[in-house]
Amino acid sequence: MGCKIDSLIERHGLTVPGAGHESVDEYLVARWTGSDGRSADGYKALTEWFNKRLLKRLYEEHGRDTVSVHLDREYEVITGDADIQRDELAADLATDGLDIDDITDEMVSWSTMRHHLKGCLEAEKETTPAKTDWEANTVQMAQERTVEKARSVLSSLASKERLRDAEQAEIDVQVKLSCPDCSVRVPFEDAVERGYVCDAHAENEPEEPVRERLGNKLSVIAAPYMVAEALQTTFLGEPLLEAAVVVPF
Repeated sequence: MGCKIDSLIERHGLTVPGAGHESVDEYLVARWTGSDGRSADGYKALTEWFNKRLLKRLYEEHGRDTVSVHLDREYEVITGDADIQRDELAADLATDGLDIDDITDEMVSWSTMRHHLKGCLEAEKETTPAKTDWEANTVQMAQERTVEKARSVLSSLASKERLRDAEQAEIDVQVKLSCPDCSVRVPFEDAVERGYVCDAHAENEPEEPVRERLGNKLSVIAAPYMVAEALQTTFLGEPLLEAAVVVPF
């Protein structure tokens, strides 16, 4: 039985651009390992590529504009936290027979992409020595521990027959940083890569270090497959899983 990515490829007839690869799987492995001569991509970049490819196909199926600039902008709204923009887009998508929540449920997480590459496709990637990034490594280890704890919880729920198919659920853990001055929330990796959490407030306070502005506001969100809601999620009257991770900057 294939994973979610296999199912989406088959159900929507997903293909790759150009004629250099025979299948989406071959393309993903080539980009992940760098065997196509380009710099190897990580799970996040491949997940974004796959989700945008899926979104383009969904738009095509409903006769919606698939111009890249529009697609990229709407993808950011669909996957972002700007509620007003999301509501506006949801209304617009509805005119083409598309439901924004259904689209979100179709999209895959980076952990699903990792499982597909390493588990389903059994792909292997050579690692190159790199300078130690203990901050990112600490956050990654926290995510991995949370996944392990969540897996244990799901196993227990399954054995007690409180959650059907719990052990087959996919678990996605994210660390997001919140701006102390507004509602902006972004993935930890994105904030570190660009050097700020909120563009507007970073410009207002250029001399203050990013990490001090963050106030160590880290939230870890663990969500089983088909459930991709954020904080304060409850299940069967109990907290599903919510953990605060303090990273010593």
